[in-house]
Amino acid sequence: MNTIIDQTTCSMRANEKTGRISAVRKNIFTVRFEGRDYPAKLSRRFYDDESADFPVVGDYVIFRPGESGESLINSRLERNNLLCRPDQSKTGVMQYMVANVDYVFIVTSLNEDYSYNRIARYVSIVLTCKATPVVILTKCDLCTNPGRFAREVESIAEGVRVHTISALYGIGLDELDEYLKAGTTICFMGSSGAGKSTLLNAITGEEIMKTGEVRESDSTGKHTTTHRQLIELENGVSIIDTPGMREVGMASNEEGLDNTFSDIKRLESMCRFSDCRHETEPGCAVKAAIERGELTKERLMLYRNLNAENVRNYAKKKAISKWVHEREKFRKNNERF
Repeated sequence: MNTIIDQTTCSMRANEKTGRISAVRKNIFTVRFEGRDYPAKLSRRFYDDESADFPVVGDYVIFRPGESGESLINSRLERNNLLCRPDQSKTGVMQYMVANVDYVFIVTSLNEDYSYNRIARYVSIVLTCKATPVVILTKCDLCTNPGRFAREVESIAEGVRVHTISALYGIGLDELDEYLKAGTTICFMGSSGAGKSTLLNAITGEEIMKTGEVRESDSTGKHTTTHRQLIELENGVSIIDTPGMREVGMASNEEGLDNTFSDIKRLESMCRFSDCRHETEPGCAVKAAIERGELTKERLMLYRNLNAENVRNYAKKKAISKWVHEREKFRKNNERF
């Protein structure tokens, strides 16, 4: 029984509607339809279909509204993209975060929260899911040279968009207007205390989200957003806010890494040996670029570390998936007797 429906061939039964998942808390889903939120649960077919992915925030679903009780989600429409990362609490398991996003605002404040490596991880994940990464460097009023950080972030990947702003003083907010078009979905990602909630309030002109204080000792903040939620603005823009993440893992992100480090990939293709490790081999284009000052050793090391982590976590994910499949197969065989 198929739980995924192509958007172009969708035909609905009587009383069924097409809505969008606006929040997920444990097994309770909230479906947004014509400006109203409906609490809903999944139909049995999702649990019977081993290959079915449960809906996430941003998914479009076919559901039957329940006026006096829970609504029922019968199927999920085909996704344009899916943002995911390794679940840090469950080794090798992927965490599906949000779906159907156009832009991902990677929000980082220009204080001790700033981390070039973490931003590079975010960018790689976003590129893998076929969305556009937009790095928002907040609290530029607290930084003496925000332009230096902007140039550094721009070097992460070709075409990555970077904006330095101060939501508190309204600096740089007009640069974000190009993304705030009707029908667009924007996902906010970043650490706690980076300024996601403050930025959202500044964009909307009202206090939609509560903001938390930032500790002076380490420039980190409390989780003012505790779960993923979709917010519809009056101008037709949808914004998905996510809880703060200080650690971002990598797995199954080959394409995103290749796009993020396309400069190194090009150099690797010019090495004399296809299996060049860029250490002592003659004719190494990567080493030559470092000697010419066109590539830094730090960037090469970051590429190596992320690539190794990606391979390691992907192997764990495959092993766990195989174990789960074998266990389910064993269970079903035993139920026959």
